[in-house]
Amino acid sequence: METTYVVLTLAVLAVLVIAKTATIVPQQSAFVVENLGRYSRTLHAGFHILVPFVERIAYRLNLKEEALDIPEQVCITKDNVQVGVDGILYMQVLEANKASYGITNYKFALIQLAQTTLRSEIGKIDLDRTFEERSAINANVVSELDKASAPWGVKVLRYEIRNINPPHDVLSAMEKQMRAEREKRAIVLASEGERDAAINQAEGEKQRVIKASEASKQQQINEAEGQAEAILSIATATAEGLRRVGEALSSNGGHEAMQLRVAEQYVREFGTLARDAQSTLIVPANLSDISSMIGVATSVLKSTQGNGGKA
Repeated sequence: METTYVVLTLAVLAVLVIAKTATIVPQQSAFVVENLGRYSRTLHAGFHILVPFVERIAYRLNLKEEALDIPEQVCITKDNVQVGVDGILYMQVLEANKASYGITNYKFALIQLAQTTLRSEIGKIDLDRTFEERSAINANVVSELDKASAPWGVKVLRYEIRNINPPHDVLSAMEKQMRAEREKRAIVLASEGERDAAINQAEGEKQRVIKASEASKQQQINEAEGQAEAILSIATATAEGLRRVGEALSSNGGHEAMQLRVAEQYVREFGTLARDAQSTLIVPANLSDISSMIGVATSVLKSTQGNGGKA
């Protein structure tokens, strides 16, 4: 009976020892093992057995990427404006032994270092540029934190500014400035539109005047050419008529026809003058001697033909 109790006791002790020494490490985790108080090794994902009463698990670390909330703090810009800034820091443990023995609390240290670095970066720029330079500020904070956390076995992946909260009076002044800038841009755009419209109108008037002058010039050229052609046509027709009259006079019966034509024209024109009550008439002495008038006309015609023939 006593033997049975001893066996059961030994079995229970063995189970307890195995339970204390057997360890299962989850995925993306790392256990730091100490051997009699000194660092021994780092256990990664899987099943492990520790040396009873000699080795123990001192630290359990998470190797996943973690997000640390950076509380809001008051920062002073280059132009002496106080702003409240908070953010989020993303980090990951790469070397478990350094994170365990390199610093007491790496998360607290990263939060404090992020706040101090952010205050330094905000102090380098003016308030207006804090919103524009947010990406540059984030990059500078990550660079400084990554250098400082390298001995701790921690990798700083990125930092993001979440909010920038200026004082209410500063916000009111910024809104007024923004409204003034918008009104200024609107006035400038309106003036540029009016200027472009005036330029376009002047250019259109200029083109209209040029086209009108060109049209007037072409019209005058066309009229001059038309008048020249008309004069030439009249002269040609007159010369042709005179030539034919001369040919007719040179033919048989031409003189008699000419005398008859002159007599008819003489009587017609004289009758026209007589019908005009307002006309003043000078009656020649030999008005009744039509034959003498025809003779004079015939003599003039023959003299003209004779000069033309000599020429």
